[in-house]
Amino acid sequence: MAQIDYIYSAHSAYAYLGALRLYEICKAHDVVLRHKPVLLSPVVEAAGGLPFAQRSQAHVDYFFGREIERWAEWRDLPVISCRPTFHDNPLELPNGVIITAQEAGLDADAVSFAILQAHWRDDADIADHQTLHALMEGLGLDADALLEVALSPDVQEIHRRNTEEAMEVPVFGSPTYVLDDDPFYGQDRLDMLERALSKPFAASNWSNPPVDIKAGS
Repeated sequence: MAQIDYIYSAHSAYAYLGALRLYEICKAHDVVLRHKPVLLSPVVEAAGGLPFAQRSQAHVDYFFGREIERWAEWRDLPVISCRPTFHDNPLELPNGVIITAQEAGLDADAVSFAILQAHWRDDADIADHQTLHALMEGLGLDADALLEVALSPDVQEIHRRNTEEAMEVPVFGSPTYVLDDDPFYGQDRLDMLERALSKPFAASNWSNPPVDIKAGS
């Protein structure tokens, strides 16, 4: 049975926008989906990406504004009309809840989507214990047990390992889907990911010269 490693963060706009389509693909192709939440900023920076605060206003307005609006309309998903109020809050707890659900054999898909949706539809603080408690109760889960374990050393070790492994891929952003060691970055690659499940792409034989960052390219 094929497995897709789903590398993302619990506050990722594009993970939210692509999640339901991803779940459809996995169900249609009988694929195991392995949620691997990460701390996104160090992963992106390790791959050479700029921190959010260092990106141009034009870049931010397009990729984290207009594109979100269009994809939300395309996917028929509601989103707020601005950067979420609590977007810079810590990710250890919400990511940890997703990891805990998966390790316990619960519906990690539903847990993940509920958190992403609360952040991007409701402008909720997903780092807040009470917010997450209400979300998990709404799914009919034992919220107390999930939240108690989410910040435990064992779960946070998985979280740390996910983040380190994402750096090794390398992952350029969230979401990234890895199938047979071949990463597909961005929810706009979901159609290609689905194609790869039935007809794998040819192995890459592309070669680039080394990038000289100091000289520019």
